[in-house]
Amino acid sequence: MRTAVLHPSIRRDLLRWLIAPLLLVNLVGAGLTYWLAWLPAQHAFDQNLMDSTWGLYAQVRHRQERTTAELTKQAEEILRSNHTDTTFFAVRNTRGEIVVGDKGFPPLPESDLFDRPINYDATMRGEPVRIAALQVRVKNGIISVAVAETVRKRNRAHYTILLTFLALDGVLTFISISAVLVAVRRGLQPLKSLQRNLEQRGHGKLGAIDGTGSPVELQPLIGAMNELMDRISKGEQAQQNFMADVAHQLRTPLTGLKLQLELLHDKHQEQPDTARSLEMMNSSVERMIRQSRQLLALARSEAGLFESRKLEALLLDKLVEESVQHFIEEADKKQIDLGFDLRPARMRGDRFLLRDLIDNLIDNAVRYSPPNSTVTVRCLEQDGATVLSVEDSGPGIALEHREQIFDRFYRANDKVAGSGLGLAIVREIAHDHGGVISLDCKQHEQGTVFTVRFPLAA
Repeated sequence: MRTAVLHPSIRRDLLRWLIAPLLLVNLVGAGLTYWLAWLPAQHAFDQNLMDSTWGLYAQVRHRQERTTAELTKQAEEILRSNHTDTTFFAVRNTRGEIVVGDKGFPPLPESDLFDRPINYDATMRGEPVRIAALQVRVKNGIISVAVAETVRKRNRAHYTILLTFLALDGVLTFISISAVLVAVRRGLQPLKSLQRNLEQRGHGKLGAIDGTGSPVELQPLIGAMNELMDRISKGEQAQQNFMADVAHQLRTPLTGLKLQLELLHDKHQEQPDTARSLEMMNSSVERMIRQSRQLLALARSEAGLFESRKLEALLLDKLVEESVQHFIEEADKKQIDLGFDLRPARMRGDRFLLRDLIDNLIDNAVRYSPPNSTVTVRCLEQDGATVLSVEDSGPGIALEHREQIFDRFYRANDKVAGSGLGLAIVREIAHDHGGVISLDCKQHEQGTVFTVRFPLAA
């Protein structure tokens, strides 16, 4: 079982190195902010408790080793007044006995602090309390005053602060991560633009990338890519020139060789074996001539060689008429009914390239159609376009081949001689002229219709 390979990602690395520290800083900042908010609140609660302790101490009297507290009922009610928490208090004499207050009040911890309240936590009647206690030295010992209150209000304030800061931190984290995502996306936008620029380039479009306005960080990459494309363009141009030169140079000797074979065939018709050998040689030479012609047409149709300034106003139907005679002879050999429905069709184009397109479409239809079938060539102006269609009654094209039928050297049927370049040439020439080629196969009978739509010329 294969495991998926996780490719390196600049976006993923940027997000990892930005979001992780941001979350950590947010978490630490939220913790510090929370404590900075809770500590003053806790101090305020403690200060209020200390004030109650000082108020209680103001009512304490110690005379002749006797400790009392002149605490009226109204004063006690004020001391215990609390809508949320329960308040307890205790006044102890020098012997540690509670003389005024609640029995069972938690004992004071050992402390060296006097005349200043101290705070500590304890439990009173099974409930946690916070205590403020004050120890005062007298002649024969130490008396103490303490006030305690339950921590319900503190806990409520604590939870409110905690939840508030969690919600605030969540909102800030969401905003921060969103800002990082937007920043990373915008930061990588130049790379996306460069990718779209390359994806929109068709075959042979190897011009330099315009780096105007691109970030400084991308300039070296764009420069390196332009150098690479320049080298590729030069290599492709050299390859095209070589292919065109070879194809052109082969045509003349191959044509002469064909003529000589035909003469020899006429002289040796009475010798069946020799005549048959000459026919086979002549057939091979014809295939070589056709392939060299297609190579030359392919070289001419390359996007890098196409020049729009060479386009001229012409009638496509007249170009088709100029190619009729050769294909009528080829169709007669297979007893194919080759018909033409040609109406005036205006367009701008390269006369030589369009002839190559017409020749390849008709030759493809005649070549793949069986004997005693029909091929129809139509040309007209329709829906604001110049339309050329070639319909045959051949074996059709299977669904699995339709996506690749326009690729170079691809052949859907190996039983018919060919190089697999014809439809590739047609597509290149149509694309150069701003046209679109489409394929339509009949569902219930054999046959194929190739249609090329060109922009209509005024």
